[in-house]
Amino acid sequence: MDREKEREKLVARLLSFGYLKSKKVADAMLKVPREEFIPYEQSARAYEDRPLEIGFGQTISAPHMVATMTEALDVKPKHKILEIGSGSGYQAAILAELAKEGKIYTIERIENVKNFAERNLKQLGYKNVLVLLGDGTLGYKEKAPYDRIIVTAAAPKVPKAMVSQLKLSGKMLIPVGGRTYQKLLLIEQIEKRIKEKNICDCVFVPLIGKDGW
Repeated sequence: MDREKEREKLVARLLSFGYLKSKKVADAMLKVPREEFIPYEQSARAYEDRPLEIGFGQTISAPHMVATMTEALDVKPKHKILEIGSGSGYQAAILAELAKEGKIYTIERIENVKNFAERNLKQLGYKNVLVLLGDGTLGYKEKAPYDRIIVTAAAPKVPKAMVSQLKLSGKMLIPVGGRTYQKLLLIEQIEKRIKEKNICDCVFVPLIGKDGW
């Protein structure tokens, strides 16, 4: 089976299990080739619904988690988005498909991983994504405030810097808990109040930095 057929089968499964709910997110996942965001030796497993190693102790999230997070984030075409934890660049590519008139700023702390993400995104022609090297727990105040913030590593608590960089009416997703088990929280700024909603249980690599682990 060729990669495109595998991708179609995966998206169909995610739709049938309810992880994918909207046509726009399903279309984005159909368009982005996951095999281009993992090491070559893992490519045969690109469309298994599981996280995969990308090196340096980091992983690419399972497709069902990417679908869950992207649906909850509710991205609009002109949104400015901050991603904490670039990984291989796959989640940023999905966001770039949805925010075609916007901009995605994605921060990675490990230089080799940052370079891997940057290369993958460049090879696929994504021009609305900027990959940065730095401590993601501090956010990226140079371009704040953001319509959406997505954190793809687990924090012991919600970093205050990130919340301060969120627009009023903005949304942030972040896994919060211990190192081996977390809850995925959706945080919304509503009339200067913070509202939290538990989306699901999850397991992410730890968020390392000044306001993380």
